[in-house]
Amino acid sequence: MVGGTMSAAAGNGRGDASRTPPLRVDAQRNLEHVLRAAREVFGELGYGAPMEDVARRARVGVGTVYRRFPSKDVLVRRIAEEETSRLTDQARAALGQEDEPWSALSRFLRTSVASGAGRLLPPQVLRVGVAEDGAGPDEARVPQQRMQPGTGELRLVPEQPAAADPVDDAGAAALLDVVGQLVERARAAGALRTDVSVSDVLLVIATAAPSLPDPAQQAAASARLLDILLEGLRSRPQA
Repeated sequence: MVGGTMSAAAGNGRGDASRTPPLRVDAQRNLEHVLRAAREVFGELGYGAPMEDVARRARVGVGTVYRRFPSKDVLVRRIAEEETSRLTDQARAALGQEDEPWSALSRFLRTSVASGAGRLLPPQVLRVGVAEDGAGPDEARVPQQRMQPGTGELRLVPEQPAAADPVDDAGAAALLDVVGQLVERARAAGALRTDVSVSDVLLVIATAAPSLPDPAQQAAASARLLDILLEGLRSRPQA
């Protein structure tokens, strides 16, 4: 079909077909600009930032953003899924390339914080509850995670309808699973405090990735803060 159109255009002596590739290139470039701008804006202001801010940062009209993403929810889901997938890949790399459990966990944390992914963690995997009367500490701190009785398997328990979550359950569950393996290995080796949960580790990633205007200052602040947080995660010998 495309070949036939190009041949017909060439036979008619018109350059219609030659103008098509640049349009596709421009569209792809605009998409990349929008996605980059969305990561920056949402990373700085959170997922509540308006689409107009994304368009302004991308230097395109807001109509261009909406042509690619018919609603803000669609754009948020795209960014959240990409960042969740990136964190999952980073956790798997640390799990597969570091034999020592603490080194694996700390490598994952340093890589993820340096990448800035923590600023874009979706609420579905970064939800911390408030303690209620009669609730245990784990139930209060990590309401979205539950251990399957008798299996030790971490399950995701959504607290909102699936349509309200910015990332699909499968992607969130994959991240929780692989980070859970890092946590369990470090805990079993005696290197990690026994009260540290998967949600705590994800909170470290989010907390140690501040958004500062100067890149060098941001990198230095992140590294320093992460060093302090890692010390807080480590298990200490009993006196």
